[in-house]
Amino acid sequence: MRNNRGIDQAEGLRRLLVRNQTQIVTVVSGKAGVGCSSVVINLAAALARSGKDVLVLDENHAPNNLLNNLALPARYDLLDVAQQRCMMGDALLSAKEFAVLPTARAMYALATLRADELKRLQDALTEASGSVDLMLVDAVTLTGKANASVMSSGMANGAALLVVVDATASGITESYALIKRLATDNARSQFEIVVNRATDEQAAMTVFENMAKVARRNLAARLEYLGYIPHDNKLKRATLLGKPVLEAFPASAAAKSYLELSQKLLCLPMRQDAEESGISAIIQSLMRQVAQPLATTGW
Repeated sequence: MRNNRGIDQAEGLRRLLVRNQTQIVTVVSGKAGVGCSSVVINLAAALARSGKDVLVLDENHAPNNLLNNLALPARYDLLDVAQQRCMMGDALLSAKEFAVLPTARAMYALATLRADELKRLQDALTEASGSVDLMLVDAVTLTGKANASVMSSGMANGAALLVVVDATASGITESYALIKRLATDNARSQFEIVVNRATDEQAAMTVFENMAKVARRNLAARLEYLGYIPHDNKLKRATLLGKPVLEAFPASAAAKSYLELSQKLLCLPMRQDAEESGISAIIQSLMRQVAQPLATTGW
């Protein structure tokens, strides 16, 4: 019979390994143009300020994607790595406080990759995420049947899902439509919500509570309020400078909101079962979508 000390040591080791797993957060929005890339950039910078090593995956094509907002030229990307045109280190870009990996072409080509290319893609992502604390995914926005073959890690299991809700009538409608699709077609049950461009905390809470009420009534889904980003002209000025607002205007209201949001994000519970989380689970989930694109997208 094992003694209690041995059990305690084993449990402590298990918890240590769980803590050391890379936390993966996919950031999505109901439609383009609501500030999703800006949220990813500034959240990554805030997390880095907290001493975390952060990797950002940019799934979106230009223009106005994350790379363009940071004025980062990309010679290679994840698809080049998968097809052996470069090494992983050649595709990674430095945004001063965090790293960025362009993945847009790989997501669009996922359904056509050979088995060996898929294996290299998975190995490359595993390698890139192995040395970071958090991986943020600026997920592609999928709209309309024309894009039904495009996969996004936002649709995959194994990562927390942060939905950026624009505090407008259309933004709320589109965000709820996305949540409904993911809940019904992809069996998503947990959604973290951040309200963007809200006038104040009360306005943001009103937006969230209305969405959460409808979701409770109509969906088998749980919405959690993570925070809000206020209207702040310094955000736009920081984007024009190609910098996170924390770097350009550290005393601004937006910078403070991102610092608060980053701390709440760090408190999110990580999935305990290693077989159901992490890069491998995300790739496998994406491949199931490739096999059944119409069933998973519902478009």
